[in-house]
Amino acid sequence: MKDSSFAILPENEKDSKPVEYKRIGSLLAYSVNNQNQVELTGENGHVTIIFYQEKIVRMIMNPKQKPITKTSMAVIRQPEKVELFVDNRENDLVITSANITITICKTSMQLRVADQNGSTIMEDDAQYGMAFNKNKEIISLKKMTDDDHFYGFGEKTSFLDKRGERMTMWNTDVFAPHNPEIDALYQSIPYFMVIRNGSAHGMLLDNTSKTIFDMKSSNTTYSIKAEVGQLDYYLFCGPTPKAVIEQYTSITGKMPLPPKWSLGYHQSRYSYKSEQEVRNLVENFKTKNIPLDAIYLDIHYMDGYRVFTFDEDCFPNPEKFIKELKSQGVHVVPIVDPGVKEDPEYYMYQDGMRGDRFCKYIDGTIYHGDVWPGSSAFPDFTREEVRKWWGKSHQFYTDLGIEGIWNDMNEPAVFNETKTMDTKVCHDYDGTPRVHREVHNEYALLMEKSTYEGMKENLENQRPFLLTRAGYAGIQRYAAVWTGDNRSFWEHLQMAIPMCLNLGISGVPFCGPDVGGFAHDSNGELLVRWTQFGIFTPYFRNHSELNSIHQEPWSFGETYEHIIKQYIEQRYIWLPYLYTLFQQASATGLPVMRPLVLEYPNDENTFNLSDQFMIGSDLIIAPVLHPGARHRVVYLPKGEWFNYWTDERLAGEKHHLIHAPIDILPIFVKEGAVIPQGRVRRSTKEKEEELLIHIYPSKKNHSFFTYYDDDGNTFGYETGEFFTNEIQCQLKKDKLNITMDTKQDGYWPDWKKTTLLIHGIEEHMDIYFNGRKQKTVFNTNNETIHICVDISQS
Repeated sequence: MKDSSFAILPENEKDSKPVEYKRIGSLLAYSVNNQNQVELTGENGHVTIIFYQEKIVRMIMNPKQKPITKTSMAVIRQPEKVELFVDNRENDLVITSANITITICKTSMQLRVADQNGSTIMEDDAQYGMAFNKNKEIISLKKMTDDDHFYGFGEKTSFLDKRGERMTMWNTDVFAPHNPEIDALYQSIPYFMVIRNGSAHGMLLDNTSKTIFDMKSSNTTYSIKAEVGQLDYYLFCGPTPKAVIEQYTSITGKMPLPPKWSLGYHQSRYSYKSEQEVRNLVENFKTKNIPLDAIYLDIHYMDGYRVFTFDEDCFPNPEKFIKELKSQGVHVVPIVDPGVKEDPEYYMYQDGMRGDRFCKYIDGTIYHGDVWPGSSAFPDFTREEVRKWWGKSHQFYTDLGIEGIWNDMNEPAVFNETKTMDTKVCHDYDGTPRVHREVHNEYALLMEKSTYEGMKENLENQRPFLLTRAGYAGIQRYAAVWTGDNRSFWEHLQMAIPMCLNLGISGVPFCGPDVGGFAHDSNGELLVRWTQFGIFTPYFRNHSELNSIHQEPWSFGETYEHIIKQYIEQRYIWLPYLYTLFQQASATGLPVMRPLVLEYPNDENTFNLSDQFMIGSDLIIAPVLHPGARHRVVYLPKGEWFNYWTDERLAGEKHHLIHAPIDILPIFVKEGAVIPQGRVRRSTKEKEEELLIHIYPSKKNHSFFTYYDDDGNTFGYETGEFFTNEIQCQLKKDKLNITMDTKQDGYWPDWKKTTLLIHGIEEHMDIYFNGRKQKTVFNTNNETIHICVDISQS
């Protein structure tokens, strides 16, 4: 090649200058439309500002034409009417709502957004507030203060705080080790939150092409850039971190309540290759009395890797097989990829071709790419008709009794140098055609929308479960997310914590890594520590690949098996608390698994705390993340804390050295917490016999918790078929008052017995439950009081 004319291409000129950006220029005209929308005309382009509500504002810049206000599929909310006041001053145009003020410099169209107190929320940099270049790239530089800390960005490696990093959003199949230098992974969620001096704001860049967020190149500015399309971003003005997440998920949607079985322990491998192998596996769990809710079938269950088929030799009677496992409380979750094998004798390929449902080039040629089945075509999920076809096709699985689907390779992954579909493929996009490079990051979101809606319709009133590798903003509406092909390395166990925390901040509460690591070989100690961590990841699955040693719970000997079993059992003990938090996540968008900075945004010790996390507001989990470690340092923020295992009181705003032998996961409960728990079950199909309510009374604060339950399987909760009970606790001198008040009884839980366990109080204290003095029984350690109560009293 170097001896051809290629050597003298203009792009190869050694002294060639980088492409320069052109500013949008000075303000020429403006108009106010529909009460909540302001349109600006600049020298070199157009800007539209739309208020979605008082504290959510959308900014769109297009250098060629009036901005297109149609959103991607990530956004599901329409703007509300917001009263605006526009003040045309000599040097600035000022737009004011009840909560924020936007000031636009007339000479540069530089934007500054301030709160009602005049404090800056976001401000354009003077150089490139909004700009573009001849290659169609769009960029905006924002000012960055010394106190800014960045969170979110979906699924990224490295530490919690993303200040000092440059991140690319381009859904990519990455089997290579997920090192911090790996930039683009499977998920592209172009959203982040800034926490500054305890206050917060957030931003979603709703552009489905390749986007880049640069928090690295400068200490005074950061940039957001899109390869093609419009500069189209939403500003969420907070002012608290939790408010930002609620605002973001009000735009992109919230997670529906998943079925309870999806929150249990799941076992997978690439691959369990036959009915008999799976039966033997389930029998092992049963014999060893280890809880189990789901088994996954990887690509080997199919006939030649054809989706919507079973290998008749290895799985001769899938309907009987699935029914048999479900009767034992075990669900089967098969993998489904988007690639449809090019085979004129294969019904899915026939249907896709006859219905003109596959992605194609502008000349009408079908795009084919190599994946597991060889040459394959890919459904054009940007068409509503194709989405309905694909969703309805899942009747193949639901008719067999399957209620969960695992979507992989949906970046979409293709076995070629680019790892994905040709960017020149032209998608229909419901009548507004776009090339693949414009919509690449949205492909998986549309596949999940199709699959979820199809499964929901096919299952009628049963909740479907979806697991996806790839996604875009809004993916939480349809699927849980696992973090892809990690490794059985301690470093990957460490990295899983900030990855999941940032996914939670990015609106995805239902997420988790492959426990034990997918590739490479695990070992007993690593699997123990990963399982201990895994009981508190919202999604809890052990998964390993074809060429690695097996890592089922019993794979490394009885000593490790015993500990791993105990912690899998702990998952089921904690399910009442976790399920309540899942319900809260479905209502508010707030994550189940949280960084400490979300609860303590003014505490500098939490800003980049990447090796411990919270479950809800009252529980801190501090996994052991190093081989051979039997102690670790734990930071406890403001307040008093209890060691969950010993009831030892620990002071907040301090670092503590905690003893953590191989069988101990350090857990800390905040004073004032109310924690509902259950008993060990072999699967979520077993009825909950007893509700345990742990109470950690506080002399300073009134304790309050709303416990939630429903049938865990249907959508009846949407029409009031659920149970809530408000639990309150007040400690005054030598008297403890506990009340339980049922607020919603459209569903009544299975348990018949309720036990209160009261921690950290003295034996002589008088305890009242719903106004009646109680007889108390102390634990043998003389630190915890047991009280059995009848829930019907409440």
